[in-house]
Amino acid sequence: MVEELLTAAIATGVGVVVYVGAAARVVKQYERGLVFRFGRLREQVRGPGFTTIVPFVERLRKVNMQIVTLPVPAQEGITRDNVTVRVDAVVYFKVVDPASAIVAVEDYRFAVSQMAQTSLRSIIGKSDLDDLLSNREMLNQGLELMIDSPAVGWGVQIDRVEIKDVSLPETMKRSMARQAEADRERRARVINADAELQASHKLAEAAEVMSEQPAALQLRLLHTIVAVAAEKNSTLVLPFPVELLRFLERSAPPPAAAPARKEPAPAGPASEGPGPAEVDPAFAPDALDGAPAPDALDGAADGLMLDAPAPEHERDGLRE
Repeated sequence: MVEELLTAAIATGVGVVVYVGAAARVVKQYERGLVFRFGRLREQVRGPGFTTIVPFVERLRKVNMQIVTLPVPAQEGITRDNVTVRVDAVVYFKVVDPASAIVAVEDYRFAVSQMAQTSLRSIIGKSDLDDLLSNREMLNQGLELMIDSPAVGWGVQIDRVEIKDVSLPETMKRSMARQAEADRERRARVINADAELQASHKLAEAAEVMSEQPAALQLRLLHTIVAVAAEKNSTLVLPFPVELLRFLERSAPPPAAAPARKEPAPAGPASEGPGPAEVDPAFAPDALDGAPAPDALDGAADGLMLDAPAPEHERDGLRE
């Protein structure tokens, strides 16, 4: 009898241990437990710690309440200004309602991933290239709102959405590099022009001071010679003042006028005798007013008198 009682006690103890082992569950701090009894969700959500369920009647489903980092695969799309880009992002979300996350949607992770990809492609088509490159904060907020709107009914809260990288075609990269280079060159030229303007003002002021004190220009010349000589060059350059050149130009006598050249008179036919002498325009009567006539002009005048044409009545007699 004693043996039978001992055996029954041992069997009962083993059954209790097996039952407790099958019914005991441990829910971690970052998890919540949902109990399904015959497939029906119990309203009470089991908190972290030790809990028990009825074996073969109830089933415990644990839900992670931590923030989940979900990478969004790179999506290729065309921006509003017709530029093809590839954009990838990352989504941070967490479960705030375990019952809705398990009951309302089959797989909340997959659902959030697909919604993030669709929203990312949509935000690419609605944005310009400059917005994708410079206004990422605004695009992140818009993308977060687009994903969070349907995720509210899934018991999921979108914590943050970040666009990681924007890949551009190589031709677009080269065009943007040329644009940036041209912009920097433009700014460099503006800065150089501004520097030249300021330097011209300072040089004008220095010229006014040196014009009042001529010795200052000589001192400046000496300083320049000292600066050139300090380089240990074999050639010494001495600047020559421009004012001295102007002074020499004003003091130089004007060049003398070259004498006019007299051309001999061409000879006429042998039957008619020597032709009339041509007078150089330099010896026109207006040019010779008040000047004595040279001897060469006297001989030419005699020749002109000898070769004068015959009177009219003598030429008529010759014709008859």
